[in-house]
Amino acid sequence: MSRSLPISASAQGGVYPRPQLVRPNWHDLAGEWAFEHDDHDIGRSEKWFANPAHLGRVITVPFPPESEMSGIAEPGFHPVVWYSRIISPEDVAASGLSRGQDRVVLHFGAVDYRASVWIDGQFIGSHEGGQTPFSFDITEALSPQEDCVLVVRAEDDPHDVAQPRGKQDWLEDAHVIWYHRTTGIWQPVWLESVPDQRITALRWIPNVPAGDVAIEVELTRRPAPSVTVQVELSVAGEILARQSFLAVEPRSQATIQISRQANGQACEALLWSPENPRLIDAHVSIIADDGSILDESFSYFGLRSVGVAGGRFLLNDRPYFVRSVLEQGYWPQSHLAAPSAEALRAEVELIKALGFNAARIHEKVEDPRFLYWADRLGLLIWGEMGSTYEFSSEAVSRVTREWTEVVRRDRSHPSIVTWVPLNESWGVQQIAHDDAQLSFAQSLYHLTRALDPSRPVISNDGWEHAISDILTIHDYAGTAEQLDANYKDIDAIRSLVAGMGPAGRRLQLIPREVDGQSIMVTEFGGVSFAPDAADDSWGYTTATSHEDFENRVSGLVGSLRDNPILSGFCYTQLTDTMQETNGLTDANREPKLPIAVIRSIVSGENAPLPRVARVAASSLHPATG
Repeated sequence: MSRSLPISASAQGGVYPRPQLVRPNWHDLAGEWAFEHDDHDIGRSEKWFANPAHLGRVITVPFPPESEMSGIAEPGFHPVVWYSRIISPEDVAASGLSRGQDRVVLHFGAVDYRASVWIDGQFIGSHEGGQTPFSFDITEALSPQEDCVLVVRAEDDPHDVAQPRGKQDWLEDAHVIWYHRTTGIWQPVWLESVPDQRITALRWIPNVPAGDVAIEVELTRRPAPSVTVQVELSVAGEILARQSFLAVEPRSQATIQISRQANGQACEALLWSPENPRLIDAHVSIIADDGSILDESFSYFGLRSVGVAGGRFLLNDRPYFVRSVLEQGYWPQSHLAAPSAEALRAEVELIKALGFNAARIHEKVEDPRFLYWADRLGLLIWGEMGSTYEFSSEAVSRVTREWTEVVRRDRSHPSIVTWVPLNESWGVQQIAHDDAQLSFAQSLYHLTRALDPSRPVISNDGWEHAISDILTIHDYAGTAEQLDANYKDIDAIRSLVAGMGPAGRRLQLIPREVDGQSIMVTEFGGVSFAPDAADDSWGYTTATSHEDFENRVSGLVGSLRDNPILSGFCYTQLTDTMQETNGLTDANREPKLPIAVIRSIVSGENAPLPRVARVAASSLHPATG
């Protein structure tokens, strides 16, 4: 197998659906599939999985059937849907099986909410959880010389509020801050040809003070006999380290010293940050005793640390003020699915062009390709779970299982700097009065820290915190003067925390001194401005003109931007989203003010745009009124 370009220097990483474990042998299954709603849930009893002729419509995968780009565009209640696609010998060959590989794996980026899969009527497997990936080895089910029929049944009950669902509406028509549902396949589907003994997962754990990185490697099964894992690290073509270690278990770990970090006067040159998003490329091989290469993959990581201390958020052990924007990750034509792989890069570029150094992905687990561009272009990300709407033993089980999968999938991305398993008490609405709900929030905090102790965890963003590494507050004060009053000094913040909080909710359920905590206002603003919007347009306050919009946003952001007590902020929000018209841009990503004006408001500087911001700005035509 020939070496390809390093991930951080190649567009391949922005297209391949799993950017931190890349192999060259894969084939995209996006495009036209047969499709049908199954509103009466008769498909299984009538064996549509064996006779997909019942599927009489055509859908474009991976766009959800509620969306325009799917070709279906029916946002109403349809709790069960079916998909079908021919897998041809050409598809199998394109995945690389003809190039000496042994197995064919079928991958799904995400299917909301519960999926069952058949090939030629043979049941392959199922998966529950609408925001996480899954895969099946389908080698035995394929016929290399004949067409095979792939069938997928997806079940997404709109009334089951124990399903993690984020901002997907339980009502048929989207209202207030909730949006049309995303049912079924909404992230890439692809074939990958792989060796029998192979790498199934990689994890990178950087240690900045020690100047090293730990690697965790998961294999298909326990190697018999043992195999050697060989790792080569490089940056811009310079080899940083080579190391081999013996793997005798399905999961192995080793620590790799990066010798360049021994020079303390030059050690910051390799560190990852939004201002210097340096990625270290990794080539990982599995080698048999006879010296033959069993498997190899390409990956990357960022050498950086995050934490809190002395009332500050720390990046690479230095205070770092977080200028974040709330990102719904929703497009009018494709809903929670991005309209293209290129749109994910453009979204990161837009956020940076507007002067933000961070984004809080809201009530959604984002596509790994978005995280790749955040890694590569330099954008801090708050990783957040899509919430349930009820508290029950079933909801606890589902959230715990899916959140575990989320953290395990994304914990090697340097861009992710904070975990948020709960937001605004969604799914734990009585947390202030119910010990069971409080215990659940605490358990999610500890579970997340157990899976990944390297990042701060927010137990319940916005209010009613259980245990949190950062005290986060949602405050939709309508004027800069109100925000100034709430955060003007430590005494004002102490008074705020001791009371009921801006939303009329207690901020901390487990008392903790305010002094010494890292404090952020992680939702504020929400100024609506959309002169041509429908009557149901919504925001926390409303501007009447471009000038009024600029003054309101400038005042609100300015009141927090230079606050010496806070560690950061998150403005609501990046884009208009359906009836929510409180974005800095409209739903099509057209800024409501010139990019330079928004950037100056957010950053407090009139400095020239950096290169990535100039690229983003050149592709937009902002309003000039």
